[in-house]
Amino acid sequence: MSQMDPVRLRIVGSLLDSIAEDMGIALERAGISPNIKERLDHSCALFDGNGELVAQAAHIPVHLGAMPMAVKAAQKHVDFAEGDVVLVNDPALGGTHLPDITAIQAFRLHPGDPEPIAYVANRAHHADVGGIVPGSMGLTEHLKDEGVVIPPTVWIRGGKPDQEVEDRIVGAMRFPEERRGDLLAQKASLQRGISGLQRLLDRLGSKELLTGFAELQNAAERHVRTLIDSIPDGRYMALEQLDGDGFSDDPILIRLTIDVIGDSARFDFSGTSEACRGPMNCSTPITHSAIQYVLRCLAPAEIPASGGTMRPIEVEIPGGSLLDPPPDKPVAGGNVETSQRLVDLILTALTPALPDRVPAQSQGTMNNVVFSCKEGTHYETLAGGCGAGPQRSGASALQVHMTNTLNTPIERLEQVLPLRIRSYGLRHGSGGDGIHRGGEGIIREFEFLAEMDVSILTERRELPPAGGGGGNAGSPGRNLRLTSSGEEVLPAKWQGKFHPGERLRIETPGGGGWGAPNED
Repeated sequence: MSQMDPVRLRIVGSLLDSIAEDMGIALERAGISPNIKERLDHSCALFDGNGELVAQAAHIPVHLGAMPMAVKAAQKHVDFAEGDVVLVNDPALGGTHLPDITAIQAFRLHPGDPEPIAYVANRAHHADVGGIVPGSMGLTEHLKDEGVVIPPTVWIRGGKPDQEVEDRIVGAMRFPEERRGDLLAQKASLQRGISGLQRLLDRLGSKELLTGFAELQNAAERHVRTLIDSIPDGRYMALEQLDGDGFSDDPILIRLTIDVIGDSARFDFSGTSEACRGPMNCSTPITHSAIQYVLRCLAPAEIPASGGTMRPIEVEIPGGSLLDPPPDKPVAGGNVETSQRLVDLILTALTPALPDRVPAQSQGTMNNVVFSCKEGTHYETLAGGCGAGPQRSGASALQVHMTNTLNTPIERLEQVLPLRIRSYGLRHGSGGDGIHRGGEGIIREFEFLAEMDVSILTERRELPPAGGGGGNAGSPGRNLRLTSSGEEVLPAKWQGKFHPGERLRIETPGGGGWGAPNED
């Protein structure tokens, strides 16, 4: 039984969520790079004294579901003094991929207290963190080649930057002043969170605040148990295949068996391929993120965004597999691409159990592109089609599932890099047909005005997003190089140089249709 009136708990939860949202606004306004300021590739959240999620902003699912592991790793490896800010991006210690740097600060009832009662944290994707490929999102074979690996490290000590630590981290990255500016924006965001928690503490008192932390987690657990209890006991299975790792055409399989017993479930990924040579490996926090995201999507009622979501869930991931790779394996694409296919996998497995809730597959990719030249480095993801569902058609031109970023405005992109956007619009006809039609992908075409290093990490270029309920699949995506001599289809994973006057055309996948289309 809850110790707090449900209405009062909703109010406390909304107040905590608003602090996380306010942190995001601060990070956006203080950010330097287009990736932070325009694309909003960042996430903010609040955690209790045990490092369990309490509240989050409506930011990026792949960030937020994985962040608790980073906070707990920081707790284990670092003593948080008052005013300290800790950085971490190590995939073995709660990170996802190296460009996503997490910043964490502790909150105490009183500055001299030995233990914090909460933590504030944000995770921001930096456009470059070093490595052998500009943008740190290329075809690499070793983690160290992707950029700077940061174990839990105190960057701000007692409110002041440790200049030696900062120089060591930022100095290994391209365009270090932009990186430094975005890190300082993360620091400002944390301070906004600390101030917000202090105001809420002054308003509610410590007893009600801490009770709210616990009860939000308990409420999330109850909601998830209700969802699972509505699924008939049994075993549900699914299999997905990736488009490759950029080095080999060998099939890369992700396999899932879900065993539902009463109001709890076991997610077993045994049978998944071993870790691959290229960057499609996926740290374990990402798998937890995908499970949490799907549970929140399928629940019939809104679930508080808190750590209680995963309490009824047991997760089994084979060591050494794609989803728990050895620590030296590259992971740049696991965070952005394998995560999307994990969502497809989980939804497919649960379709027989919840046919009236599970939609057709969405684009299943973030369509990652990185541009780099002497003027700067820029990273962006591209929208695509959403899968149609039993009740409605799929939305067009949206970031789907594990991402929630905005597009880079054309004016801003053309301002910071020597390129021109020649085309940007819907990819008509890419959505799968059905009683409800899948959403349309997009076409975005870049013309380069100077020599440009380009990296592409995409999925769904070979196997299309499947329809649901008898609906047709959406169209797979295409990556095209356009030159004076003609058109070249580029593979799903590619890196190289474009010369002045050449164009890159990205056609993103459409969503699957739902329901057998009429033959009339």
